[in-house]
Amino acid sequence: MSTNATSSVIEEVHSHQDRGLDPSLKPKRDADRKLTPLAYMFMWIGDGVNLGNMTLGASLVIAGTAVLNLFQTFVAAIIAIGIISTFFVLNDRIGYRTGIPYVMQLRMSFGIKGSVISSLLRGIPAIIWYGFQSWTGGTALNEIGKIVSKGSFDNLVLCFIIIQLMQIVLSLYSFHAVKWVEMLASIIILLGLVYVFGVLLTSHSEVVGEKWVHTKGSWGLPFFSFIMMFMGNYAAIFLSAADYSRELKPGISDKKRGFLYFTPILVAYGFVLTIGAMLASATGISNPVKAFAVVVDNSYITVAVSAFIVIGVIAVNMVANIIPPTYVITLLTKANYKVAVTITGLLAFCSFPWVLVQDSSAAGLGLFILIYSAFLGPIVSILLVDYYILRKQRVNVEELYQEKGPFSGYNPCALLAMLIGAGAAFIEVDLGWIIGVVVAGVAYILLTKFAFKQSKFKKEPSLNNNL
Repeated sequence: MSTNATSSVIEEVHSHQDRGLDPSLKPKRDADRKLTPLAYMFMWIGDGVNLGNMTLGASLVIAGTAVLNLFQTFVAAIIAIGIISTFFVLNDRIGYRTGIPYVMQLRMSFGIKGSVISSLLRGIPAIIWYGFQSWTGGTALNEIGKIVSKGSFDNLVLCFIIIQLMQIVLSLYSFHAVKWVEMLASIIILLGLVYVFGVLLTSHSEVVGEKWVHTKGSWGLPFFSFIMMFMGNYAAIFLSAADYSRELKPGISDKKRGFLYFTPILVAYGFVLTIGAMLASATGISNPVKAFAVVVDNSYITVAVSAFIVIGVIAVNMVANIIPPTYVITLLTKANYKVAVTITGLLAFCSFPWVLVQDSSAAGLGLFILIYSAFLGPIVSILLVDYYILRKQRVNVEELYQEKGPFSGYNPCALLAMLIGAGAAFIEVDLGWIIGVVVAGVAYILLTKFAFKQSKFKKEPSLNNNL
């Protein structure tokens, strides 16, 4: 059966298969898809203008001098964004055509039991980023409290809790809230960042030019490592591309969807990356919130910028760090969506974000991205090889929801290929993502064709016909 699932198949899944499954995990009907192309672009702009990306820009500055100059930074960024957009379009197709979420897509390659491991490898990094973003947002909210109270209020932990509770409440409304939060946040944050960029350009251009723009930089390993970190920062998001594309209105071609990814990511990420590097060059501080306070020596402006940061944190978490792990928790615990989204928020409290935001942790944050992307690269490679090369884009969607159907159990070929790809990625961590993608993809093809002859996955019709 083609992945161009008919309405009758989707209704069959909703009506008969896996009655204990929460409705949020079942195929999204065309009538329920509310995101327009414009809202979709604003969603990715809102996701791009975040402190994690700004911190990544700041990580270019080591010991006071950038490892890449301005030109090298943007060449690396454009290469990475082009690759990211390509992977987005390739991996979002099954979700866009059938309406299934990422956690159900995983069953196609890993099996129902095997998908537990691969889904956790997406959910855990998202929860850590959720906590990281919320802590930096709490720092900004605390700055507002200190200024408004003239120093009498200073309670970062309380501000972190407030931010977290706000996000839990908003996320209860799923993509209905995401649409409006992202559109509003994108406009407000970009306006605020334009002001900060102007301040940096007029008041700190000399030191920024010396430490970043005109530095010698490198076209060697640091250049390619930055591309990998850049892509690693999005690896978890385009891995679960189906979670987003299933919300987009039908009738949009692959090329147009590629444009809906490339343009907003280029604008948002490029701008935020620039400001992050400029802030670190001007102040020597890798924490954007603290750097803002140094650069903008005006209490009213600091309050406004801090408010932008708070809004940005909520916007990013709503897209990248709440919905995907919530689907994972919903699937694993059988809890309904609202319970699962609350659990996700509570788990983010336990991610130790106060450690990740330390100045001394900037390099560690980059290493964290490289390490978990070493696993995510192999997973997305396996999904794409399976869907496009082995299955020729033919998957019986209804069978993905059958607990005792052909996808029950686990696929040893996929799990072993993932481990082989991740192991290869750790040989050279700086280039781990692309190494993992290539090695895992090749390993999966070879294992599927020549190993585990008795595996039930070899007998699955849409795969067996192409072996």
